[in-house]
Amino acid sequence: MADPIIEEYKRLPTAAVSDAIDRVGIHGVALGIKPLTSSFKLCGRAFTLQYRPIGYVEKGTVGDYIDDVPAGDVVVLDNGGRLDATVWGDILTLTAQKRGVAGTVIDGVCRDVARAIEVNYPIYSRSHTMRTGKDRVEVVDVNVPVGLNDVQVRPGDLLIGDADGIVVIPWSRAEEVLKIALEIESAEKAIEEEVLKGTSLREARVKFRYHSLQTKA
Repeated sequence: MADPIIEEYKRLPTAAVSDAIDRVGIHGVALGIKPLTSSFKLCGRAFTLQYRPIGYVEKGTVGDYIDDVPAGDVVVLDNGGRLDATVWGDILTLTAQKRGVAGTVIDGVCRDVARAIEVNYPIYSRSHTMRTGKDRVEVVDVNVPVGLNDVQVRPGDLLIGDADGIVVIPWSRAEEVLKIALEIESAEKAIEEEVLKGTSLREARVKFRYHSLQTKA
């Protein structure tokens, strides 16, 4: 059954959500993590994985965890921002899409970009390259707190993504942030409508309290 909170967030742009978390003092914008294409969107709760470099003796694996990811969740992979070893490719893309996974967010890189775009599976990452992570990195742990740049993501936290990037919200504060984000989005749409009617931007912003919308409480 669809979660009504998540369904409401799906209607919102990340800009409104980012402004909302600014108001309540949550650090949740994952800088440097971008979609493969501007048409991608995602919204769901985090299923997290932590990676590490392998040693000189052991062989590494990017993991066979995908069969355990619930439909509607977002896979969050912390590869420490590493740019020379991918942790996601076309087989994972196809499997995740078939299982109804909401998307993938990587502090690192992916590969097989064309396939993800072809099947419209949302991937957000620092970049992409063809070099495999096999025998270079390995999964350390699953469903533990991980990082996207300097933002902590805990299992079950909410991630929202669109053309502007990724925002992370602690699930315990999702309802609080949602209420504020809806207020901000409503005010911004009202300002746009006023400007289209011929009202000056200055007057429209004053009327709908634009300059206080993002101010920290």
